[in-house]
Amino acid sequence: MNTLYDALESRDPSVREKDRFAALPALIARAKQASGWATILKDVNPQDITSRAALAQLPITRKSALKDLQQAAPPFGGLTVTPADKLSRIFMSPGPIFDPEGRGEDWWRYARPLHALGLRGGDLIQNCFAYHFTPAGLMVEGGAKALGCPVIPAGIGQTEMQVQAMGLLRPKAYVGTPSFLKIIIEKALEMGEDISSVRYALVGAEALPPSLRTWLNGHGVRHVLQTYGSADIGNIAYETLTGDEVNPGMVLDETLVLEIVRPGTGEPVADGDVGEVVITSFNPDYPLIRFATGDMSAVLLGSSPCGRTNTRIKGWMGRADQTTKVRAMFVHPSQVADIARRHPAILKARLVITGEMGNDEMTLHCEVADVAAVQSQAAAIVTSIRDVTKLRGEVKLVAQGSLPEDGKVIDDARSYA
Repeated sequence: MNTLYDALESRDPSVREKDRFAALPALIARAKQASGWATILKDVNPQDITSRAALAQLPITRKSALKDLQQAAPPFGGLTVTPADKLSRIFMSPGPIFDPEGRGEDWWRYARPLHALGLRGGDLIQNCFAYHFTPAGLMVEGGAKALGCPVIPAGIGQTEMQVQAMGLLRPKAYVGTPSFLKIIIEKALEMGEDISSVRYALVGAEALPPSLRTWLNGHGVRHVLQTYGSADIGNIAYETLTGDEVNPGMVLDETLVLEIVRPGTGEPVADGDVGEVVITSFNPDYPLIRFATGDMSAVLLGSSPCGRTNTRIKGWMGRADQTTKVRAMFVHPSQVADIARRHPAILKARLVITGEMGNDEMTLHCEVADVAAVQSQAAAIVTSIRDVTKLRGEVKLVAQGSLPEDGKVIDDARSYA
């Protein structure tokens, strides 16, 4: 049952890496046909971008900037190569932010996670992701169609009808948020309805605590796997099985390049360190080059026991935007990076904010190779803090390796009591 979707999933990692970067110049050249990417990448020669080091020199485009980009150049900020009248659908998220869908098969790349769950042609899926304005429901539809799986387009809400549909139509799988599946099961117990056909669940859009997975397993849902994705990119990574066991981490989709970067910068971190998820997507309609999702994660070293050899991430580990207000002024992770760049002796920096609201104290914790040797530079670092943030701050020099590897650039440790 746990066979691979195709041969791409078991490629030698070096072959996959070579293939991706051999294709990257053509992707960048195609992206530059769109007015927005032409501006963002104006000084980039696509033929020069053939390695991770070269990719890391390109500018970051942040998900948080989409609203402004789209307002300046409706509807997609000049980031789509395919004209709006040639698309399949246009979605709208709060903001508003618009997301395109092209006409290619399984455009959101959902077949792989559905297949990894154990679904095959003919298996009936009850799709409880929203269909209203959001692409989530249609993401599942595309993957199900590619596998040959019929779908009950249930959407969200109407819990009693969800239970009735499961009881009468006997779907094999549920797709949606894990919390809504729990609500459906509880309603079925209340109604005395048999929904035991639902043995598989692919869940996403919110956290899945181990306790909830255990609860769902204990109520008849034998396999529960998570996906991680976004409305801009589609499926990014997904959990897998070996036999009945859920494997550690989430396997990256085959059509993406992943970077984990230090928040506030475009600088990749070492494998295993926590940072912001940055994706380059080989989507012919909506190519994304170094697209910063705003999500935090880390690479999980090694390969999955399931036989898929692609990079694994540890899953969603919080948000990267650590912007914090101190004494009525916003302090951004990029400002911390700016301070560190001004002083080469700083190997890593973390701004810690303590005290009580209205009586804030800022201390920049700086990792350095030799604390005693750098002590004479502390006053200059304090001056840089004031110049960059317009706020007073102190400096604490610490030995290399002292700061946690949790991806935090700004640590708000104030008391809000």
